[in-house]
Formats: sequence, structure tokens, C-alpha cells
Amino acid sequence: MSDKTVMFERELALPAIGQGTWYMGEDASQRQKEIAALRAGVDAGLTLIDTAEMYADGGAEEVVGEALQGLREQVFLVSKVYPWNAGGQKAIAACEASLRRLQTDYLDLYLLHWRGNYSFAETVEAMERLIREGKIRRWGVSNFDYDDMQELWSVAGGQACATNQVLYHLGSRGIEFDLLPWCRQQQMPVMAYCPLAQAGRLRDDLFNSRAVQEVAHAHQATPAQVLLAWAIREQGLMAIPKASSADHVKENAAALALNLSAEAIAMLEKAFPAPGRKTPLDMV
Repeated sequence: MSDKTVMFERELALPAIGQGTWYMGEDASQRQKEIAALRAGVDAGLTLIDTAEMYADGGAEEVVGEALQGLREQVFLVSKVYPWNAGGQKAIAACEASLRRLQTDYLDLYLLHWRGNYSFAETVEAMERLIREGKIRRWGVSNFDYDDMQELWSVAGGQACATNQVLYHLGSRGIEFDLLPWCRQQQMPVMAYCPLAQAGRLRDDLFNSRAVQEVAHAHQATPAQVLLAWAIREQGLMAIPKASSADHVKENAAALALNLSAEAIAMLEKAFPAPGRKTPLDMV
């Protein structure tokens, strides 16, 4: 295992690859496989687990809660609140419901899933109350673009935001124009969701790309490992691929030890260049 870690609040070191749970909890016949995958991931060192009240209407949180029996203290647990629950008493109730499903009494990190109609001030106030009550340790945001972050930063307490979780992979590099440099400047970790791209044409384009294949061959790695290693190529970047099976999770964990050469990174980025201008934030 390499020492690829990301610093949270300049004191807590987390593995640069975690485990995502989107689409978990939707099919009862897959439940035991999903639980086994999460537990295998923790064993392999992927101790950050990311979920949300949205995923399978809380079903994913229930899977995670079951998987974490006896492992809770080893894991950095992240969940997300719907925008329409992100203020006042609704935020408290939503967090408490997530905690019940997760069978735990606290979250290490609670994220606003995307911005909605609650003001940032109301959301920050709710997050601060949850911290005071010991229900969460820290809070952050998801799907926030550069302008959203500037607005949040201007709100009292907004600068306590611990992270921004956004869609980011080799085929979607728009955040590199302004959002990623700004987060770097703040020493704020960026969590990349869908680091292997969603299923479909773009994912196929990435996995079948000659550049990705050549780099994988040269590094004795799989295309997925190359894409993950690229996504965490610098300090402050984390990736949370979905933990779909124990084998996949072990493959993901091995990417922590994969150090891409400068030539390999240049080849990948030439094949999938970043946009040279501001582009809307990609979201799924």
C-alpha cells in the first residue's frame, strides 16, 4: 500500500481512494454481495465510505450500516442531505434518520448534496447545530461550482466547509479551470465521484482509449486502476469509485500503489485535454 493520503483539516490523513455506494440497496438479491464488497474494501484500506439519503431512498445507508457492524471505528463515514432537508429542524431530522439507517450515532462528514432553496446561512447554521449535538464531526458540500464556493465563503461560518465533492474524471476535467485551483489554494480536499465515468459511451471511450490502454500496459495495471491513479495524482484529490464487488474493491485499492510517470500523465491528458475555458460543472 502506498502512502497516498489526503489531509482533512490539515490533521486527519485519509486514503485517497474511498468507496462509493450509489445504486446500492436497490436490489435485495445483491445485498450480501454489497455488504461483502464494503467490508473487503475496509480490509484493503479503503476506509472512507460515502453514501447519501438519496441513494435507494435510504437503502444504501442501510446496507452500509449492516456492513459496518464491528467496523465503525475504523471507517470515515460520509453521508449527504437532500437540498430540501438542508435547513432548520428538517436538517436535524434528516441527519437523525441517516444515523438510524447507518446504525451509528455520528457521521464523520455530512454533505449538502447540491444547492437548493435553503440559504447557505440556514444550512451552515444547521450543520453547526449538528456538530454541537455530536451528530456530525464536520460538514461540506457536493456539486458546488466556483461561484457557489465564493458565495458560501462569504457567509458567516461558511469557511468551515471541509470538502467539495464533484464529478471528476479524465474525460471530465472542467473543474481544472477555476474550481480545483481555488480549492487547492484553500487546502480543501476535492472528492471525485464517478472517477471511472458513468456507464455508457464515455466510460467505453475512456476504458478503450489507446492512451489509457498503453499506460495500463506499461504500468502492468488495468484501465480502471490507471483512471483512478490519474484522479488522485496530486495531493488533495480523492476518488470514490463504487464498491460493486469484493474483487473490484481490491482492484481499486491496488490503484493507491500505482504511481503514474510524468510521461504517462502527459499522454493521458493529451488524449483527453482539459477545456481551455470555463465550462458548466458536470453533474449526474
